[in-house]
Amino acid sequence: MTTRSLESRGFVGLRAVLLIVFGLICLAPIVWMVLASFKTNIDIYDPSSTFSFTPTLQNYSAVFAQADFLQFFINSLIIGVGSTGLALLIGVPAAFSMQRFGMAKSSGLVLLSRVIPHVTLLVPWYFIFASLQMVGGYSSLVISHMFISVPLIVWVMIGVFEGVPEELEEAARVDGLTHIGAFRRIVIPLVVPGIATSAILSFIFSWNNFVFALVLSGNSTRTLPVAIFNFIGYASIDWGALMAACVSITAPMIVMALLGQKYVVAGMTAGAVKG
Repeated sequence: MTTRSLESRGFVGLRAVLLIVFGLICLAPIVWMVLASFKTNIDIYDPSSTFSFTPTLQNYSAVFAQADFLQFFINSLIIGVGSTGLALLIGVPAAFSMQRFGMAKSSGLVLLSRVIPHVTLLVPWYFIFASLQMVGGYSSLVISHMFISVPLIVWVMIGVFEGVPEELEEAARVDGLTHIGAFRRIVIPLVVPGIATSAILSFIFSWNNFVFALVLSGNSTRTLPVAIFNFIGYASIDWGALMAACVSITAPMIVMALLGQKYVVAGMTAGAVKG
């Protein structure tokens, strides 16, 4: 057996070990959360009942028995779909213009807003929305989520548009299409994976966001992450119901990520090879 063969096997073994360790680090909290959602609070505190326990659906019954939980779900859906749709309407054409017309300064300004700590914006947003009497409504949450989603969409789509040859648009304009017509009929069908990627990432951010909903929402517009607080009391925490609520919130996003995985990979790698 040659030295190169031994080195190759050693690399494969090291890679396998690293993948297993990384997988355990990522999956361990999720597995614990799912198992805890089927335990009583006594079993959760008992180390000997980590894997040996009698499953119960009492925690899920407590979660879905709350009348507000379904409303929280609907609120998260409305805000997620609304902010994602409006962000796509703004971000996709903006990214196309920045990439095609060399607007490097504008793209840098937009992307700069992506790295600003979002918590620092809450106080200005609150005063602005309060002066406009928008605090507590869907509109304040949709707009605040768009401020984060639009730069994300621009960042993804600029790379995607770099992979679309400009010759296709020029040929379409020669055939009589306008710039908008070429963009709508030629370019958009070619960048569907990138748009799907942007939509998935934007919706996941909106679905999981907690701070914005906590500060800017009202009693009738609170979202699912805020619903978790219903299971946290001053004296004690209902860990079983809390984990059941977390599973109920996380499961739709995991399913969405798995179903849209091929679009995310295709969208994130688009533009890596131009032409």
